[in-house]
Amino acid sequence: MGAEQGSNQTAAGSGRAISVLIVSTLAFTVCFMVWMMFGVIGIPIKKQLGLNATEFGLLTATPVLTGSLIRVPLGIWTDKFGGRIVFFALMLACVIPIWLMSYATAYWHFLVIGLFVGLAGGSFSVGTPYVARWFPKQRQGFAMGVFGAGNSGAAVNKFVAPVLVVAFGWTMVPHVYAAVLLGTAILFWFFSHSDDRHLVASNASFMSQLKALKDPKVLKYCQYYSIVFGGYVALSLWMVQYYVGEYGLDIRVAALLAACFSLPGGVLRAIGGWLSDKYGAHSVTWWVMWVSWICLFILSYPQTDFTVMTVNGAKTFHIGLNVYAFTGLMFILGIAWAFGKASVFKYISDDYGQNIGTISGIVGLAGGLGGFILPIMFGALMDLTGVRSSAFMLMYGVVWVSLIWMYWTEVRKTEVMGAKAPASPLSRSFKH
Repeated sequence: MGAEQGSNQTAAGSGRAISVLIVSTLAFTVCFMVWMMFGVIGIPIKKQLGLNATEFGLLTATPVLTGSLIRVPLGIWTDKFGGRIVFFALMLACVIPIWLMSYATAYWHFLVIGLFVGLAGGSFSVGTPYVARWFPKQRQGFAMGVFGAGNSGAAVNKFVAPVLVVAFGWTMVPHVYAAVLLGTAILFWFFSHSDDRHLVASNASFMSQLKALKDPKVLKYCQYYSIVFGGYVALSLWMVQYYVGEYGLDIRVAALLAACFSLPGGVLRAIGGWLSDKYGAHSVTWWVMWVSWICLFILSYPQTDFTVMTVNGAKTFHIGLNVYAFTGLMFILGIAWAFGKASVFKYISDDYGQNIGTISGIVGLAGGLGGFILPIMFGALMDLTGVRSSAFMLMYGVVWVSLIWMYWTEVRKTEVMGAKAPASPLSRSFKH
């Protein structure tokens, strides 16, 4: 009888875990869709207000700032009060600001309201520890990867918002998104669960939690995440207007092609979690950085005409990516960053199992700040140089930093030959 009761409790716990994972992933997808809203509606707003590239970059990045700064407190509150109540309250808090967006007329209106809308971006540091604690350690990488697939909300935004903009004008988008978020919050409340055993007693303050940044490993994970997540957010916000400006595409076609980066960058995160569980966080991250380095090197090359003096006279040649090659490289980059986002959080669950909420909040903060700073720098570089691909040149340099850092702190310490060497290329190579 006792064994049967224990089995029933295990089954019930497993059922609750799956329910929490599914409804949390849905909620995060909607929150991310809201967070990325300016990536599409920012284009007609830019035209309406006559903004330059730097001002446009600041407009799109403003929600990312709040979503980043709120991540550490949200991680602490999730540890202390539980993910269910924090996630629900966070979604409700964003509904009214989103609705008010459609009534903004001046540039500063959008910036101020964008700060409040950006709260939705903090949902990641609530859902990650909330979901992870429902699963055993050997499955946490996969569970966090599935939840992280909610990043695909960036792609959902690119499918939904352009249709609404063309059919009804950009002011319809905030109304629809506010209604969808409210419905999602209600659905989340009825299908999520709480468990007091998941709570972590903590009276730590925001500043005391930031002391974790003194740990070199935490700093390194922040650097990795500023690329795979910060870069993902920045390019998700930047790509629609990039396609419109560089290739002269209609906003709907531009958004569809931009989704070729955003969609795999979100939904394939679960596969990255599985790979990280199987082969180790280091192996996956190392390959992600190299694939990123190659793609960004090619993407950095601007559209170029050059003249060569031949025996038959001057000949002019053109070098530059056409829209198909560009989209293909962005698709590969999106896949790599999906895997990288999952592998960084596998590092965290391996090294800081008892403190996932706080550390994931700090690393998420770094990634989010990358997503805030990069679009502004993209715009400033474009205004300064007039070269659109300067955005990829900047990202290429950031990847160099991570590759060098990773080599000196991890790769050089790995034994290639000898008793401690990996058994095969497919084993858990390079794992600590």
